[in-house]
Amino acid sequence: MNKLRKQRSICLLHLIIFWFVIELIFNLITKKKSFKRYYAGIITMVFTFVYLCVGWYQAHHIWQKDYTIKTDKKVSNIKVALLSDSYVGTTFHGEGFAERMKEIEKQNSDVILVAGDFVDEDTTKEDMISCCKTLGSAKTKYGVYYVFGNHDKGYYPDSYRGYGEADLVKKLKDNNVKVLQDENVLIDNRFCIIGRQDRSEEVEKNKGRATMSELTSSLDDSKFSIVMNNQPYDYANQAKSGVDLVVSGHTHGGQLFPLMNIENLTGLGDDRVYGYEKRDNTNFIVTSGISDWEIKFKTGCKSEYVIVNIQGK
Repeated sequence: MNKLRKQRSICLLHLIIFWFVIELIFNLITKKKSFKRYYAGIITMVFTFVYLCVGWYQAHHIWQKDYTIKTDKKVSNIKVALLSDSYVGTTFHGEGFAERMKEIEKQNSDVILVAGDFVDEDTTKEDMISCCKTLGSAKTKYGVYYVFGNHDKGYYPDSYRGYGEADLVKKLKDNNVKVLQDENVLIDNRFCIIGRQDRSEEVEKNKGRATMSELTSSLDDSKFSIVMNNQPYDYANQAKSGVDLVVSGHTHGGQLFPLMNIENLTGLGDDRVYGYEKRDNTNFIVTSGISDWEIKFKTGCKSEYVIVNIQGK
């Protein structure tokens, strides 16, 4: 199924669901009354059109989401920009990514974190190269750090999109983007960034990844620690490890209403779908991402980048 057919299917699915609900409401309210015009159908068509227009706008535009985290650690103030799930080629191409990066750069962050799913299976090689250059030209004090999501490495042979994992890593590193794969790095002797391999390495590729205890065994507890983990999963072990902040993407904020609400109520799937949570002494943030995957609508959330202001002693 091509992308256009997928969008049509999403529109049709919403139309059917709304038609059923509105028809049911009309039957309950009007009972045996009849109308010369089929008002339920008219209302359904108008409501579906407006609803999906709002969803399209929320997927294709970008908002800024701010969080403030206070710590007793003597690290002064650290300003972090977080973005994820750009899926270049879905709602924007290389030029569109550059425009969004301009907005993020205006915040004068100390560091930019890219929490996975930068590209996907349908991102062209030209777009990938262009966006790597854009990341490399971003003006920050400490640079740009990147971890893989489940789509970045691709689910098809390298020939499908004309490049593979090694090509992507090379282009990122050529543009001075630090790629972290189960690694940690101390910055300015104040804070540490821990980049985890994506969970898909364990559950889909049977390759495994380092545990949180392994990644944090040599950390200095006096430094503020930030974990980049594309999928918001393994919260219990991350909180147990005592890290200060974990940032994730992957969920698209639930993307379509009421998916986020259902997942939050049932507790199935990811540890969190969107937003901020604190467990023990660890802060967790999940962003809805600056784009989405395949479905070009966001009715349950908005596309965003995140600014985290860490206020230390």
